[in-house]
Amino acid sequence: MGKCPDCGAWDALESERIEKGAGQDPQRGVVEAWRASGADPGQMLGGGAIGGSGAASTPVAVPIAQATGADGPSRRLVTGIGELDRVLGGGLVPGSVVLIGGDPGIGKSTLMLQAAGLMGGKARDQGTKGPRDQDSIPRSPDPSVPSRILYVSSEESAEQVRMRAARLGAASSPGLFVLADTNLARIVEQTRKVAPGVLVIDSVQMIYKADLDAAPGSVAQLRRCCAELVYLAKLSGIAVVLVGHVTKEGRLAGPRLLEHLVDAVLYFEGDRYHAHRILRGVKNRFGTTLEIGIFEMTGEGLREVPGGLGIGVLDGDSGPREAKVGAVVCPVMTGTRCLLVELQALTATGFIGAAKRKSSGLDSNRLAMIIAVLEQHAGLRLADRDVFASSVGGLRVAEPAADLALLLAIAGAHHKRAIAPGTGAVGEVGLGGEVRSVTQLEQRIREAGRLGFTRLLVPASQRPTKVKGLECVQVKTVSRAIEELG
Repeated sequence: MGKCPDCGAWDALESERIEKGAGQDPQRGVVEAWRASGADPGQMLGGGAIGGSGAASTPVAVPIAQATGADGPSRRLVTGIGELDRVLGGGLVPGSVVLIGGDPGIGKSTLMLQAAGLMGGKARDQGTKGPRDQDSIPRSPDPSVPSRILYVSSEESAEQVRMRAARLGAASSPGLFVLADTNLARIVEQTRKVAPGVLVIDSVQMIYKADLDAAPGSVAQLRRCCAELVYLAKLSGIAVVLVGHVTKEGRLAGPRLLEHLVDAVLYFEGDRYHAHRILRGVKNRFGTTLEIGIFEMTGEGLREVPGGLGIGVLDGDSGPREAKVGAVVCPVMTGTRCLLVELQALTATGFIGAAKRKSSGLDSNRLAMIIAVLEQHAGLRLADRDVFASSVGGLRVAEPAADLALLLAIAGAHHKRAIAPGTGAVGEVGLGGEVRSVTQLEQRIREAGRLGFTRLLVPASQRPTKVKGLECVQVKTVSRAIEELG
C-alpha cells in the first residue's frame, strides 16, 4: 500500500516486524516458576518480600518521599568479615546482586565460603535452640543477620566444598547449605525450598538454561542467566553474590555485560604468589567505590589485615625498616583509610631512543611525567636509562599524592643514594617542578607518626599538623626534596 488511508500521504508507510515475544515481560518466567513450585510471590521469604505490593503486581508511581522497599528503609546484612563489609558499604543489601571477579586461584571462593560460614553460624547463635534440620533452623531475631545461606557450587562437588569448608572452619555452620548444580531451574527450585537470605553462585560462568541453544559460559547464556538471577533477587529480597572469572586482560569474562546488570562489582586483586590480597569496589549502587579491603592469605584461609598497616614498610614490631636505595614510603589514601606503601624504583643502562619505562602497580603515564620533570628541573640524564618502578605488596597506587615519593625513589636509584631511615614523602609534583598540596594531609601525618616514622616530607603550601615524635619537613620544589637524599 503506497498511500496512507488516514492522512492520504504517499510513500509515508514504513514496514515494521512484529516479534512474538515483544509483549512478554522478561520477569514473568521467574514469577511463574515460583508460583508453579507453590510459592506466593507476595510472601516473606529469606528476610525479604517476593514482590510485595509492587514487584509481583503492576508498578505504581508514588511520590519520591514515600518510595521505600517492602521492608521499609534499606538495611544491611552483615557478613562478619569487616573488610568485606567496608567495601560493600556496611554489608549486603537485601535484593541486591554483587559480582566478585578476580584471577584464578586468587581466593574468591575462599572469601565467599568464609563469609557464608560466618553468616550461617550467626543465624544459629542469635536464634533459639532447636534441632539442626533444614525445616527447623530458627529465624534470627536480628534483621541484620540472614537466617540461611545457600552456597551453589557449579565447578566443585558438594564433598569438595565440605572439605574446603572444614579447612576454613565453616563446616559446622548450621545455617549454611551447599548445592552442587549448574542448571538454573534446579537452582531456583532449591532456593525456594531452602529460603536463604543470601545466595552465592560460584561461579556464574558454568550456570546454564536448558532452553537456550548455547554452551555454558557463552554470551547468550551469561546474559540470560544473570538477568534471571537479578530478577530473582529483586522479586524475593534475597541478596545474590555471583563469582565471575576474568580474561587475560584482567576484565570480567562476558564482554563486561555482567557489570551493567548487577548492583555492585568487586575485584579481588593481588599476586597469587604473594600473601596480600586487595578487594576493590569498582561499582556500588549502595556505597562508595573508593574503599578497599586488605586480606592476607594463610593456611586457614583469608585473614583480615588491620586498617592502616604499612605494606612492605614495617619489619615486625620494630618500626620502619632501614634505608634502602631507590625505596621511599608514601602515606596513600584509599577511601577513608590511610596505608603506608613503599614505592621502589630501579634505573639501568639503556639505549637512547629505546629506553624502557616499566611500572607495576603505578600509572605508566604518571611515571613518564615524573621522569620528564626530573630531566628538566633536577638535571638528571635519564634518556639513556631504563626506569622500572613498582609498589610493594600488590596495592595499586593511582593518586597524585604519591608523585613526590616516586620521584625521590627514581632520583635515589639514579644517584645511588637513600633517604634517611624512618622518612616518608607525600606531595603532588607539577610540571614546573613545584610540589603541590594534597588532600587529607592531617590523617596521613597521624598515620605515619603512629607507625613509628620520624620525618615526613610534605608540601610547603600546607601547614602540617604537629604529631609527637614526627618532624614534618616542608619542601617547595623537587630540587629541595632531592637534597634530602643522603
